[in-house]
Parts: sequence; structure tokens; C-alpha cells
Amino acid sequence: MKVLISVDMEGISGIVHPAETNPDRYDYERGRALMTAEANAAIAGVLDAEPTAEVRVADAHGPFRNMLPEELDRRARLVRGKPRPLGMLGGLDEHTDAVLFVGYHARAGDGPAVLAHTMSDAILDVRVAGRSLGEIGLNAAMAGHWGVPVVLLSGDDAACAELSDLVPSAVTVAVKQALGQAAAVVLHPEEARERLRRSAAEAVTRRATVSPLVLAGPLEVEVDLYGPYMVDLATLVPGVSRAEGGRTVTLTAADFAVAYRLVLLLVQLAGIKPG
Repeated sequence: MKVLISVDMEGISGIVHPAETNPDRYDYERGRALMTAEANAAIAGVLDAEPTAEVRVADAHGPFRNMLPEELDRRARLVRGKPRPLGMLGGLDEHTDAVLFVGYHARAGDGPAVLAHTMSDAILDVRVAGRSLGEIGLNAAMAGHWGVPVVLLSGDDAACAELSDLVPSAVTVAVKQALGQAAAVVLHPEEARERLRRSAAEAVTRRATVSPLVLAGPLEVEVDLYGPYMVDLATLVPGVSRAEGGRTVTLTAADFAVAYRLVLLLVQLAGIKPG
């Protein structure tokens, strides 16, 4: 079988503050080590259950160059760097049998939730067919577009609840209980890894019982952006229109893959400063 493990950083046990997740901050190196170790726990769990599985690990945080390649389990293949097709799901294809989300966080506006956001601080909300989706929902639906189920998520309790609402039969591992945007009660990292390893093995074993999250097109997509300048740039994209209220842009997408790529593009446009 073929498995993709998408690994973000904000939902890793022990991490609660941007100083631990941003490359230019003082505690980032510790965050990188914790992220790599939890990825290894998930890899080990998958291979405990399916020793011959092909495992790809997508570095899915920020610059997509966070995990320490030399410390990653050598039985897996690492997908790193950007830009790349499918963003946080780099390495996904129609031959993938299951996806695992490790270190994920809740969507923008949710709370209490540790370091909650959606792709970028510039994105206030994304709604597809009227449903608010964060990174968990967007990535789960993109995997579902290929017919691939998300069988596991680890992160704080808010992130776990978010996936359970979308994919009730998926396995979740709460490695911390959120107290706020930058505070939580956390498991010891070794305890978190032990639970994650056991849960990854369980999730892969029962993957046939988990249905992919499929959002069939055409789909109405609405994105709330932080600033008017970002809306000005977004409306340069063919098919994207400004909605009433000034912060929202809309698009009708033929399928979810188009909707997903639009969100990735808007994230990049939102990073452009006024000239």
C-alpha cells in the first residue's frame, strides 16, 4: 500500500507559541526536532501495521523545509520545498491508499485552539458550498477528490474535533488540550509519540472503514481576506469576483481541485506588499 503523512508544526506536542514555529525565532530548532520525532512515530506505526508500505512524508509547515532529513526514519521518503503541486499534500496521487495528518491545528476563528489559522494570517475564512473549512477540511477534501481517506489526525483537542466533524470514523490523537491561542496542557513528547505510533497502526489497519471526504462540483467558494489590497489582487484572477462587504472574494469552481488551487494562489497573493 501507499501512505502519505502530511506533517504540520502547530499541532505537535509541546508547541504552543510562534517562537517555536517560525524560522527566525529563538526556539524554532526545538520545534523542528519535535516535529521530526512525531513524524517518525507515525511512520513507525504505519510500518508496524503494513511492513511493506511505501510511505511518503510531506513537510507541510511554513516554508516546507522544517523537518531534519538526517533524523527522519530512513524507510520513508520526504517531500520538502515549495512551491509544489498540492501544497501541504505534496506527494499525493490517485494511487495513495490513506493520508495521515500529524501536528495539525484548528481553522482560523476557532477557539480555544493552539495557533489556529487557515493557511495564512491573511485568510480569515474559507467557505466551500457554505461550509467553513480550515486546513484540515481543505486538505481532507483535496484527498477526497482523489478518493483517498484521511484516516488519522494528531493535534490539539480542537483540531481533533474538527476532523471528527468532517470524517467521524477517522482516528484522532489529542496530544494537548488547548487553553488559548498560545497556551495548552501538553503531553510529554515521548508519551505523545507512543500514542501516535499506536494510533497510526490502528488507523492504517482499519482504513477500509473510513470514507473519503468528497465535495462534488460545481462549488461556490468564498474567501474572506484580511485587507482590501489583497482583495484587489485576488480580483485580477479570472473568475474571481469581489463580494459585498469589501473583504470577500467569490468563485465558482468546477471541482474541488480547482477550489483548492484557488486558495493556494490567494495565500501567495496575500503575501505581496503594496508597491
